[in-house]
Amino acid sequence: MVAFEALDWFLFSATRACCSPLAVFIQIQGCFICLTLAIGWAFAAFVRNREIRRMKDSIKHGNSFAFLCQDINDLEHSNQIKLPRVSVVMPLKGFGEHNLQNWRSQITSLYGGSLEFLFVVESTEDPAYHAVSRLISDFNDSVDAKIVVAGLSTTCSQKIHNQLVGVQNMHKESKYVLFLDDDVRLHPGSIGALTAEMEKNPQIFIQTGYPLDLPSGSLGSYCIYEYHMPCSMGFATGGRTFFLWGGCMMMHADDFRHDLYGVVSGLRDGGYSDDMTLAAIAGAHKRLITSPPVAVFPHPLASDLSFPRYWNYLRKQTFVLESYIDKVNWMMNRALFSSHCYLSWGFVIPYFMATIHIAAALRAYYKYSGEETAFTSGLVLVGCLAICTIVELLSMWNLTKVEIQLCNMLSPEGPPVSLDSYNWALVFLAILVDNFLYPISAIRSHFSQSINWSGVRYHLKNGKINKPAAMPFSSRSLA
Repeated sequence: MVAFEALDWFLFSATRACCSPLAVFIQIQGCFICLTLAIGWAFAAFVRNREIRRMKDSIKHGNSFAFLCQDINDLEHSNQIKLPRVSVVMPLKGFGEHNLQNWRSQITSLYGGSLEFLFVVESTEDPAYHAVSRLISDFNDSVDAKIVVAGLSTTCSQKIHNQLVGVQNMHKESKYVLFLDDDVRLHPGSIGALTAEMEKNPQIFIQTGYPLDLPSGSLGSYCIYEYHMPCSMGFATGGRTFFLWGGCMMMHADDFRHDLYGVVSGLRDGGYSDDMTLAAIAGAHKRLITSPPVAVFPHPLASDLSFPRYWNYLRKQTFVLESYIDKVNWMMNRALFSSHCYLSWGFVIPYFMATIHIAAALRAYYKYSGEETAFTSGLVLVGCLAICTIVELLSMWNLTKVEIQLCNMLSPEGPPVSLDSYNWALVFLAILVDNFLYPISAIRSHFSQSINWSGVRYHLKNGKINKPAAMPFSSRSLA
């Protein structure tokens, strides 16, 4: 009995505290964050849906190859032979569940120009080396693909080192270089679409895209899906963007040959994150980054993606904000660090308050026989948050549905992607978990200044990699 009285005192005191002016502000702010996300996703869905309508109109007017190009005349031989040479550089590490299917989608591109594929590994001991060797042999020289052994990095992250070694080995006549991660599942016309935009506007510095995560069913996979969804707004602009995803980046090959704006030295000399470094260089020199509306790629997540693997992924994402190339970049990263942490907990805290309001109201109902009117204001706030949450989830669902439809249209011969596999109760739980853990991960990254990325321990000093320490390959985690 005494225990229940203590619980009642705590709940009633807590719900009164949650109705103070500051607490009400926090809860209203949480509603605004939900609605802002919903509006952002609605705009992103509009941009993607506009591309779907364009493709349908093109098919209606006789272009059966709308998934490859907007104008069917572009497929004529006289136009195809004029297409520029593209080198595709793929830095690899380990061999995952979906890698083989992703690599097949990359090397079977229907791009009509000259293409070469450079699979870059650290050593022949990497499991990816043998898997790629078998893949290349399966195609019997029908594609121009080769494996490049880069060796161990000593001045930057292994991924960046592999990318730069790939660039050094690309064909001397390549006009563009496309960097792809091993988790990118390309559409048949993706390389052609990216190249067409580069040809149309030579002022483009980098073209990029973004993944559509396909959760495997675990909470960790849904947390990664939820982490990417707010970022997807910045890539669904249909054109100019300030965001850059390292999983898909097309650039002018000469920018690397001539180290334009220090792209090579900026990456090589202590670079940890390829996309953040290049985005900082683009911002410093006011260069254009674009993301075409068709650059959205299915990204099936591993079926064994456990919660610890998600936590390691989140740590790598927050650690990125600790690296920088100059003072301005440092200030931008500090601003991102502060705002993301504030908004993450600003989003989560109202749900804890709502739980207190509901618990107090239920306790009052059973204890005082329906005299729960004293908690009406708290329940009103709960109702507002519930409505905003439903609107947010509906907008998230709609964007996912539209992007799935677009992916299926862009890969008509591939395995169809379905919305039915998404568990929206787990999506909501993942939203709370991910936003609660993000500030914790960010703060830990800030104070540790080190991270384990695929078995390599990276330490930062003045925002740059300082002597990466690798473990023997056989003992590394390839998560």
